Amino acid sequence: QVRVAESGGGLVQTGHSLTLSCAASGRTASSSAIAWFRQAPGKEREAVATINYNGMNTYYSDSVKGRFTISRDNARGTVTLQMNSLTPEDTALYYCAAATVTIATMNSKYYRYWGQGTQVTVSS
Repeated sequence: QVRVAESGGGLVQTGHSLTLSCAASGRTASSSAIAWFRQAPGKEREAVATINYNGMNTYYSDSVKGRFTISRDNARGTVTLQMNSLTPEDTALYYCAAATVTIATMNSKYYRYWGQGTQVTVSS
């Protein structure tokens, strides 16, 4: 079992940066792929970034590619999402999730353990 908890959300202006952190703990945390998802009001949840168990492989959605960077430090039990050049379209509740597999995947069906979410609001 894996427990995840997000932190770092907040209110920023367009063009600014924000860093989200996910604390992942539990017996299999370091062998689980981790992903960040987001859900904006009235929209479906979408995966924005994923990283495999050892940090060697990452994938991003087209909407954040080149602006967001996901990384992990298994020694510290943390996964970080660095978000640059934020726009109002990035406003959403951001979730960290741990998968039941080691490989990085954007498919939510593989993610069993979810955090409560952290709100990111980007003002224009």
